[in-house]
Amino acid sequence: MLSSPSGGGKSTIARHLLEAREDVTFSISATTRSPRSGELDGREYHFLDRKTFERRAAAGEFLEWAEYGGNLYGTPLDEVRRGLEGGKYVVLDIDVQGARQVRDRFPDSVHVFVLPPSTAQLVARLRDRNTEDQAALRRRLAIAAEELLGAREYDFAVVNDDVVEAVAQVAAILDVEARRTRRLPNLDQVITTLRRDLAEQ
Repeated sequence: MLSSPSGGGKSTIARHLLEAREDVTFSISATTRSPRSGELDGREYHFLDRKTFERRAAAGEFLEWAEYGGNLYGTPLDEVRRGLEGGKYVVLDIDVQGARQVRDRFPDSVHVFVLPPSTAQLVARLRDRNTEDQAALRRRLAIAAEELLGAREYDFAVVNDDVVEAVAQVAAILDVEARRTRRLPNLDQVITTLRRDLAEQ
């Protein structure tokens, strides 16, 4: 699970991971916000009207959902299940509120908080998007200040100063987490076999 303040780079990191690794799939979130220029439904987000989103949320179709900046965002549960059943790491790009919900439902999930290298960089990234007026930008920065307080709830923190290095760090986290003993389904069988063979020596 990747979280960061808006403009922190979590979506970029997720996209690079997806391009670089066949064992990773990305869960495309749903949102009630309007598409930005160049965004396509089903690629960046599943764009839903508010009524449809609320109906799906009431039906339990989201792993998590939250309101952010006046819009609703959620993770479709069926996409997560499909990825897990396919034996892949499912990368979620969600905010701090959503991460808390996922942590409650999947306590074994891995949480990575992506930090911007500086306030100036974060503000520049948001301004470079050129998608919001000054009032909306101020709201995003206020939300970012609150979200930064949640970073200590995460398992790992990665500073996104250089995107290549940040992606490499997140990939390393995936690899290390995969080797934890509790995540190795055949570990007991391997140990039993080794012990049996040792007894026969």
